[in-house]
Amino acid sequence: MRFEKINDVLGTANRGNPAESGLCTLCRADCTGKCETWKSSLVGRKLLYPRDFGLVTAGANNNTHVGVSYNSLRIQGYAYGSSGLSEQMTSDPDDCIFPNVDLATEFGNTIKTKSRLPLMTGALGSTFIAAKYWDSFAIGCALTGIPIVIGENVVGVDKESTLSGGKILKAPELDRRIDTYLRYYDGYGAIIVQLNVEDTRNGVAEYVAERYGNKCIIELKWGQGAKNIGGEIQVTSLDYAIFLKERGYVVDPNPALPEVREAFAKGAIKSFARHSRLGATNLSTVEMVREDFMKSVEYLRSLGFDRISLKTGSYGMEELAMAIKFASDAGLDLLTIDGSGGGTGMSPWNMMQSWGVPSINLHSKAYEYATILAAKGQKVVDLSFAGGFALEDSIFKGLALGAPFTKLICMGRGIMIPGFLGANIEGVLHPERKEQVNGNWNNLPKSIAALGNSPEEIFASYFDVQEKVGQKEMANIPYGAIAMWTMADKLGCGIQQLLAGARKFRIDQLSRDDLFAANRETAQETGIVHISDANNESAMRILAA
Repeated sequence: MRFEKINDVLGTANRGNPAESGLCTLCRADCTGKCETWKSSLVGRKLLYPRDFGLVTAGANNNTHVGVSYNSLRIQGYAYGSSGLSEQMTSDPDDCIFPNVDLATEFGNTIKTKSRLPLMTGALGSTFIAAKYWDSFAIGCALTGIPIVIGENVVGVDKESTLSGGKILKAPELDRRIDTYLRYYDGYGAIIVQLNVEDTRNGVAEYVAERYGNKCIIELKWGQGAKNIGGEIQVTSLDYAIFLKERGYVVDPNPALPEVREAFAKGAIKSFARHSRLGATNLSTVEMVREDFMKSVEYLRSLGFDRISLKTGSYGMEELAMAIKFASDAGLDLLTIDGSGGGTGMSPWNMMQSWGVPSINLHSKAYEYATILAAKGQKVVDLSFAGGFALEDSIFKGLALGAPFTKLICMGRGIMIPGFLGANIEGVLHPERKEQVNGNWNNLPKSIAALGNSPEEIFASYFDVQEKVGQKEMANIPYGAIAMWTMADKLGCGIQQLLAGARKFRIDQLSRDDLFAANRETAQETGIVHISDANNESAMRILAA
């Protein structure tokens, strides 16, 4: 593993055990810090460099790579050349500087959706943490110009929504989420609404089509990298559990049973788990899955959706091939491929630990399968890779590993951390807003108080956001959104620096040749050349000349 709990060079530390992404395996909304993602939400691009300049020197310790993982890929750099320069730029060193690297990307079949950064969120659905911090997430993503995904079951768990015969009459929580993003949408990014079995039954697609039309992308869902069953939440109210049961969900234990109600009253049962259903249990062959999928896409198009995407989880190779082939045949706009272990708002822990295909293997095979289709002359659906991404180097690696098919990296937990952090700071600085923004702190931790006592002092990108929205509008911008902009600025700058080092001045110039494998096993599994073999033939020609 790359990450130890404490990084003395950056002055960061994980509260819990670090995952492959660098985040703690258990990420808390009330955390007082200070992992790299948490701290970058405050100081931004300053965190790209070792701390205490002028007093220190620093040396890397990530030199020995064991096993197959994204950490076992390393990034190539070159001593000459440049590519991807815009028409206004020349190969002069004064032009070939990292701030001139263009990170904008786009995806889509016939209609192109633009994004200022090659990032998107994971699905933020019916978990309460997604609802509580939605304003920070949505406004932050809209301001930075990246897509955000409304996950499954949002309508079904909303007590204020009204359903009748598979038709939504009222969906205030879904409306709130869409409208919040669209308020600050400026042509970059997108709002994506996801469908699962229950959402399909409840008429979510029909509601979104009628109310919002092509302002939204609609997304079919086959699964996720964190679990191989349907979506889950946990509730602590018996009345709410009964409500969800009556809405048609699987609720465990069953709140309709007298013995369960008695156990809850006595305190033996303290919560209920709400589950979604498995999809496609009535289909038994690849051909049946294809037919059903094509009918679903055709129906969504008949509702008026011009942009449709698919999210698939870390199933095996057959399902991966189906997802890429069917999505390409159907002319979908995006396919998100989520490897294990993905992040989650709620999943069985040991299921997360043991199910599915790890991201590096799944993404490597996705590139292989996409290449096979492209070699046959087929237009391949644009891809987004998900499952364990948080920092700029892993984003670079994911984009390069899947190039030229991969347009975006999907980040789940990493993109949520600034929302939590900003809300906690806002709740302390403005106690009257604490409940509204779901703040968890009573005082600023020392690590934040050392930066200042106002948002202007605490957030490195405060005035960048103000420049975009205007001084008056800043009163409506959650601190979590400012924190997200600050973190995105750090990630963007880091990606620019890595691309410049690879002599690529546009994100779509990335290729698999910009990576090499740190061990032979990783080279074999990914198809990325081993470090000692990369450009070795060219080296031999130089020596022989």
